[in-house]
Amino acid sequence: MGVLFYMVVAVLSTAVIWRGSQLLESAAEKLSRHYELPEIVHGAVLMAVGSSFPELSTTVLSTLVHGAFELGVAAIVGSAIFNILVIPGLAGLMAPEELRANRDLVYKEAQFYMIAVAILLLTFSFAAIYNPVESGPKGPILGEVDRLLALIPLSGYVLYLFLQYQDTADYEAPEHAPIRPGKQWLLLLFSLVIIVAGVEGLVRAALAFGEAFNTPSFLWGITVVAAGTSVPDAFVSVRAAQAGNATTCIANVLGSNVFDLLVAIPAGVMIAGVATINYSIAGPMMGVLTLATVLLFVMMRTGMVVTRRESALLLVLYAAFVVWVSLESFGYIDMVPSLPPAPGDAG
Repeated sequence: MGVLFYMVVAVLSTAVIWRGSQLLESAAEKLSRHYELPEIVHGAVLMAVGSSFPELSTTVLSTLVHGAFELGVAAIVGSAIFNILVIPGLAGLMAPEELRANRDLVYKEAQFYMIAVAILLLTFSFAAIYNPVESGPKGPILGEVDRLLALIPLSGYVLYLFLQYQDTADYEAPEHAPIRPGKQWLLLLFSLVIIVAGVEGLVRAALAFGEAFNTPSFLWGITVVAAGTSVPDAFVSVRAAQAGNATTCIANVLGSNVFDLLVAIPAGVMIAGVATINYSIAGPMMGVLTLATVLLFVMMRTGMVVTRRESALLLVLYAAFVVWVSLESFGYIDMVPSLPPAPGDAG
């Protein structure tokens, strides 16, 4: 099948994920009110986990169905970069006023997210140090992530949930109309099924693009699949920003990334038992993610606000990142010489 067909598949799959995210947002919001969750917990946990389900599905489907764990990792790291740069950028430009942060976001959510980035990088480092894989004298640095190492980021997420639980202890929820939680849970599950179908279409399109353009699927995972699976996060966050709720907007971004890094990637390892990680690629990509994270943190901390000029800068930086990765993948530059060879170029 041709490139045009898979372009249509990618667009339709993104639309399916978009629709699933709408159903998910509605159900999650009603369940948050029913269970009397604080606003920041609603944004950082329930909405974040729900809108991050596409990324989790990407890892599971890439590993279990297509045997391409690295594609799943690329999609998740790319999605995390997209979330940090594009979503606050769009939200800051489309909101009626500049995005305002608060101390909970800056000193709890943002700082724990930076810890999550460090935990995942540490996990990849342990894989390269203690479970190295031979790749030749000039080959990339490879390491195997097994289930034992995967427990490190998963344990980090358990700690995150514990900290969020502490915020619910003394919270007094406002009055709200009663709902039928069973119906909303069914709607939420149905939305997840729709999202899985859309993600499968994106993964197949990414693999097809890699073969058609003779480029590594890594490129399409970190751009096309990452952007497509981040649609729910973007939809939820921009809607929240337009409603004047910057706290939910930024909390959803940070909470989604925490879930992606500490749960979605280890999930693929838990399914496969062991997965090989290319540390020579993971290192630079995690470096970009760290830089983007520190930049957003500094913006939020400076006056507790992300200005419109700063929002525009975030979008420009993401465009530069996509251009850089594309030039690397098509072989025009060689700053990351360990980038996986395009199909047919190996050997």
